[in-house]
Amino acid sequence: MTLMRDWKRLAIGIILAAACLPAPAARAGSEIATGPSGLPLPRFVSLKADKINVHVGPAKSYDVTWIYTRVGLPVEITAEFETWRRIRDGEGAEGWVYHSLLSGRRAGMVLAKEALVPLRETGDPEGTVIAQLEGGVVGTVKKCTGTWCRFSADGFDGWIEQQRLWGVYPNEKIE
Repeated sequence: MTLMRDWKRLAIGIILAAACLPAPAARAGSEIATGPSGLPLPRFVSLKADKINVHVGPAKSYDVTWIYTRVGLPVEITAEFETWRRIRDGEGAEGWVYHSLLSGRRAGMVLAKEALVPLRETGDPEGTVIAQLEGGVVGTVKKCTGTWCRFSADGFDGWIEQQRLWGVYPNEKIE
């Protein structure tokens, strides 16, 4: 009986998730899809709390698959269902969280596989390097020009190449 109930919940969760996917045109960039909240989908936000349960489906009754413990971590909202948001992190893991645990504050996480990433005084490849950031550093995205972002983290404030951040879209401009 429990196994049957679990399978039904999983099936309902998959159907709800599929129904919440943005239209194909929106993914191609020709239109901006919006969710029930009226906000664009997908969109980047950050984690508001230091402990956030991630559920398999959009309700507390679904199993918790993992717990985030990093305030300010950037995540991407990929779907909405009532007061629940399906999010994806920088490693591609997805799950559902309650909307009030997310913040509209833009954050970024430095992407670096091998080398350190320079944080520059200006948004220019020739700008003075003021810090070298490791992959995984999380900070606040203050502004993006479409190629460079003003980024503040760990007491540093400078410019980083936009493509080196998870938490902003390619060519996105943020004022």
